Amino acid sequence: MKTKLYLLLILLGVAVWTACTKDEETEQIPVVKMNIENSPINGKVNETISFSAFNVNNKVYAQEWKLEGEVKSNTADYDFTPAAAGIYNIEYTATNSAGIFSYKYVINVGVPTVPSGPGSNSYVTKVFEFLPGPGQYTNKTLGSMEGAKSLEGQEGAVSLGAWGGFIVLGFDHTVINENDKNDLVIYGNAQFNWAEPGVVWVMQDANGNGKPDDTWYELKGSEFGKEGYIRNYEVTYTKPAKGGNVSWRDNKGNTGVVEISGTNVQAFPAWITGNEYTLKGSLLPLTGIKPGTLITSFPFAWGYADNAVGGDQFDIANAVDAEGKPVSLSGIDFIKIQTGIQANLGILGELSTEIMGVADLSLVK
Repeated sequence: MKTKLYLLLILLGVAVWTACTKDEETEQIPVVKMNIENSPINGKVNETISFSAFNVNNKVYAQEWKLEGEVKSNTADYDFTPAAAGIYNIEYTATNSAGIFSYKYVINVGVPTVPSGPGSNSYVTKVFEFLPGPGQYTNKTLGSMEGAKSLEGQEGAVSLGAWGGFIVLGFDHTVINENDKNDLVIYGNAQFNWAEPGVVWVMQDANGNGKPDDTWYELKGSEFGKEGYIRNYEVTYTKPAKGGNVSWRDNKGNTGVVEISGTNVQAFPAWITGNEYTLKGSLLPLTGIKPGTLITSFPFAWGYADNAVGGDQFDIANAVDAEGKPVSLSGIDFIKIQTGIQANLGILGELSTEIMGVADLSLVK
């Protein structure tokens, strides 16, 4: 009896093992068909691309959609809506005990552009932000939002005050970066022996929302990288108790004042609610300023606003990133101009960049 029972158990064990082996043999690597089978894919900002994976052999498997290595979906479907221009990597995987099916996509999302047309204005058409440094014209028409808005759609006049004072402007179209050509012109009031150079920054509307909230790129000029040129420079201006000179300190341990004389008893921006504010940007060297009975401020070789008689021209191809490395921009939608030198010019007051107009060279007639 014991022998029969033992044989029966052996036979049952063989049967179980055989059944398991057959189940494993029927397990297969997932066979999946993708609804989109081409890559790379050209996409557009804020336009959805719908991906789907179809189970061909009806096997059970786990699924994942990853965007730049981060899991975004565990179903057969994934909708991808790029929020900004760039190159995106998406990977789909289907996994079971038999193996893995994988499919990879590369999505190229171009920078949104607004083409120019017969009705496009060659000049900037909108002021997005204006914050001058302290100065002899600050709080007066020339150094106010009224002065800033005089540049909208035409030539006007605005003063940016002492170092770091800036204005942010936008075009009604994308200014195209043309090969081997200057693309922008900025008009100032420079004379042959009197320049007040301003640093120029540009921005693409990479997220297509019509606002200057993407990345700023400096347009390098002739002083880029030279002695006295400092990137990531900061100055904090302090409001004087009773008007008059405005003291400042920088992030390099230096201090000074913006001297105010005559009727300009309050050159600290009146709309600043606190007792101080900080401006950031690139500092240009003092090499062009020559002291004497008649102080002179000679222009730099090229690449700055309010620097040359008749206006200054700029090539978008000179854009550099936060590390000072060249970047390739197909075009720009916004421009920022900022006083680049911190200098006390005696009875002439502070050095302050003045802007009379900003235009797309390709539309200037």
